[in-house]
Amino acid sequence: MSESPEATNLTELIQAMEEKADGMSNVSVNDIVDAVGRRSFGPLLLIAGIITLIPVISGIPGVPTFMAVLVLLVSIQLLARRRTFWLPKWLLNRSVSRKSFDKSLRIMKKPAKWIDSLLGARLVWMTNDAGIRVTALACLAVAVAMPPMELVPFTANGAGVALTLLGLGLVAHDGVVLSLGFLVTGATFVAMLMYFL
Repeated sequence: MSESPEATNLTELIQAMEEKADGMSNVSVNDIVDAVGRRSFGPLLLIAGIITLIPVISGIPGVPTFMAVLVLLVSIQLLARRRTFWLPKWLLNRSVSRKSFDKSLRIMKKPAKWIDSLLGARLVWMTNDAGIRVTALACLAVAVAMPPMELVPFTANGAGVALTLLGLGLVAHDGVVLSLGFLVTGATFVAMLMYFL
């Protein structure tokens, strides 16, 4: 089965997920991965970030940790130069009700067009092969830190913002947004260290 063209902004990503979920009563991680593509690091990263940000889903205990596992596995496979990402069945089978999924998409739709209007092909050299691998290393660090972040107020949301910005930067080939993602990643780690020290 051929994959849909890779999304280049948040609106296209939302549309792809809506089309995939049409007629379903529950939406699984596998359905979302099918919608965004199994070779697409940026969209998978963006989805993980958004899920970590949206209270309707991220408020479910353990969800940030599950998203951390997804990011960790995908980042490692990207660094290992795999062309298609493999994810375990126990992760792919995780699902939410269609009602919660639709509510989450409605929340995403409101700012999506505005966010897309801010994106552009800037500092494109940051989104080339080497830049993607540096981003994967940053995501690896975020993913490892996410489970303890569930214990520290707001840091999991910071991780969600970081992953969302890094994913958006890769999807839109926007090095400026990617840079913001690196800054938020650093700030989140600083906040976490200050909490524990």
